[in-house]
Amino acid sequence: MLETKFAKSSLMILLMVTTAMAGCIGSDDDSTSSTINVAYYLADDASANADAQGMADRLASDLGVNVNLYDVSSEGMIIQALRFGNADIGFMEGGPAWIGWKQYGLSVLAVETTTAEGATHYNASAWVLNGSDIANAHLDGDDSTDPFALMAGKTSCHTGWLKYAGMLMPMGYLIKNGYVTPVGDSTDVNSLRTTIDNHFDGSASNGNPASIPDSGALYSGYSGAIECLSEGYGDVAFAKGDDFSTVEKYCGADNASENEAWCLAMDQYVQLPSFGQSPSHPVMYNPEKLDIHTRNAILNAMLSWNDEMWVDNYPMGGQNYTGCYNTVTHQVADIPMNQCGGEILSSVTSKGYGLKAGNSQNHLASYSDLLASVPGLSEYYHSSDKYGITDAETSEQ
Repeated sequence: MLETKFAKSSLMILLMVTTAMAGCIGSDDDSTSSTINVAYYLADDASANADAQGMADRLASDLGVNVNLYDVSSEGMIIQALRFGNADIGFMEGGPAWIGWKQYGLSVLAVETTTAEGATHYNASAWVLNGSDIANAHLDGDDSTDPFALMAGKTSCHTGWLKYAGMLMPMGYLIKNGYVTPVGDSTDVNSLRTTIDNHFDGSASNGNPASIPDSGALYSGYSGAIECLSEGYGDVAFAKGDDFSTVEKYCGADNASENEAWCLAMDQYVQLPSFGQSPSHPVMYNPEKLDIHTRNAILNAMLSWNDEMWVDNYPMGGQNYTGCYNTVTHQVADIPMNQCGGEILSSVTSKGYGLKAGNSQNHLASYSDLLASVPGLSEYYHSSDKYGITDAETSEQ
């Protein structure tokens, strides 16, 4: 079996595609020229720019159109460009994709895979210690005992301020289902801190106040939230569960010396039912602007890149080949390295694995419902403090 390891780019790349539809991608008039403008956002890096150009050149080859690169400076510009038809598709983060779907009518075309196995989500979950009243309420088989209701007055361990699995999704769930009552200005996301402090005020019962650490501070990040729980500072930690279990990652090695020093035995941790699924980065489009023929042509071209990898002196049929190897056809294409599908996906996706076809309901629904329940989050995402969606409206109209 041919195996390869693609380099994972740490650069943030945001892509948008604008088409004047004709010729090979949907027009009945083959004499009409077509142009695709690919807008991207990345750091000042010659190598990253070359990778983006390789993607554009390959898309041009696959679709038989001219493809140009067009620079953008924010996710807000992607949303507004899709909204007003200046762009047809864009790689986006989950938060802006939620806004784009629910407030501007955008849809999911494809979704990134975040593991070699093809995962497109992870579950956000709460963790408690075995033997605690919350754990007992979950494990006792009695529907009348609700573990989420018992969190009031306890001390919560968050991964950080406004983190998805560590704050936004659990708080959205608790607010949406009536366990937590928001306090303060409903248009100001900073009111969430007051809401958390009021609900998870362990100090009122001789415990500790909620842990909402700054980046790099004690108990920050996924490991920090579980450490906060393990060391007894907090009563409930918000992190990842199930297939991407934070507890398993830091405390699940058979050799105890490979686990974090603060870890307890695995049977001391109890995961509560998942709050919902946090999605991988989706590729978005505007169904009112992008016709189905062009949409499918772009999607099929991008999905075909999953089958390719770059090989160097790969032996096959008595000869050694260097080029872009297709794992389905077993052919090696003599094209530039940065136009090979695996190299493109390694550069333009956040984790460097690949893409799958997707749709909005399956990919964003549970996540969207939770984020929509957090007071002031939409206003924050629209502001220049986060994604600049409002500011981008004028420039893209």
